[in-house]
Amino acid sequence: MIGNRIKNKAIAVKIFVKIMIIAVILFSFPPIFCYALEPHITARSAIIYDRKADKILYEKNAHEKRPPASTTKVMTGILTIELSSLNEEVVISKKAALTGGASIYLSQGERFTVKDLVLGTMIRSGNDAAVSLAEAVGGSEEFFIELMNRKAVLLGALNTHFENPHGLPDENHYSTAYDLAKITDYALDNPFFASVVKTEKAEILEKNTTWKRYIKNTNLLLGKYPGINGVKTGTTNKAGQCLIASATRGNHWLISVVLKSRDRYGDTKELLEYGFNQYKNFYLPKGMQIGKLYFFHAKPYQVNLVVAEDCSYTISRDMASSLNRELIINNLKLPLKKGEIVGYLKVTAETMESKKIPVAVEEAVRPTTLPEKIKSKLRNMTGF
Repeated sequence: MIGNRIKNKAIAVKIFVKIMIIAVILFSFPPIFCYALEPHITARSAIIYDRKADKILYEKNAHEKRPPASTTKVMTGILTIELSSLNEEVVISKKAALTGGASIYLSQGERFTVKDLVLGTMIRSGNDAAVSLAEAVGGSEEFFIELMNRKAVLLGALNTHFENPHGLPDENHYSTAYDLAKITDYALDNPFFASVVKTEKAEILEKNTTWKRYIKNTNLLLGKYPGINGVKTGTTNKAGQCLIASATRGNHWLISVVLKSRDRYGDTKELLEYGFNQYKNFYLPKGMQIGKLYFFHAKPYQVNLVVAEDCSYTISRDMASSLNRELIINNLKLPLKKGEIVGYLKVTAETMESKKIPVAVEEAVRPTTLPEKIKSKLRNMTGF
């Protein structure tokens, strides 16, 4: 057992609360840590975001507006997936075919599915594919760009403005490391998007000729960095080297963004290692047992306390010594329904905002009836 303080105010039914040894295991740290110095990176702007804990682990000029280059296509890709049918066929326009920069070499009049054009946009970074999607989904490239900007506002990416669906330079086309992390975090919730951006190689099919194009992902970390699962590169002279990356390790799922970098892969690995090594994420799934409640004159007389909803939080490892847990039980009155919230586990540490994790009873609890009380007393008196 651990000595967490239990608060209990005028509880109608007398209750004893006991926190089991499992709580110690859940919140313990190994005795030895490797503390990481702040990342040494070449990028002008950067951020590390822990998706599960909803916490920024590191930032450098994260709100500074910069040209995002082809990381723009994260918005293009997720909007297309949400607003169209993946099996819909798209006829390539002259305008799309003539788009400069990175290309999957589309020709006017060719026909592709939306799905294949998404692959061409997100994997090979084809600007021609991005324009084709914008025209197909928005009816025009201009209206699709308007939709991109509306979506950015809805997602809270308030320092972002798009002028095209591909990221070629424009004075009014900009974003921030913070905004790109927000947009990517949203996009990764879509299973198809998440599957596309971790794909190393793919083939796309032109419908008129059944000619296959083989494409390879521009993100060279895929398959080479443990846990990497996306998402998008970008490069122009003005933007420099840009990379949004996503990687998982243990209970962590990190998003990193580097803008205007001279070594985007080195910077990204440095950021991800910092996030994985310097911070620890605790994940408590719904239904996880964290303790017990004991009752007088109730059936059952003891019941498991469980986490009421999925919860996670992240702390730096040097905060481990200040980590404190406090179980707080509400005023209770029987009966209790199965799954009823009866209090919360309060987790605090230095410089960390306190986390309140709701706890519930695993099964229903009711008061004992008068005959049950009499029977219990007789059993205690006679020993039978």
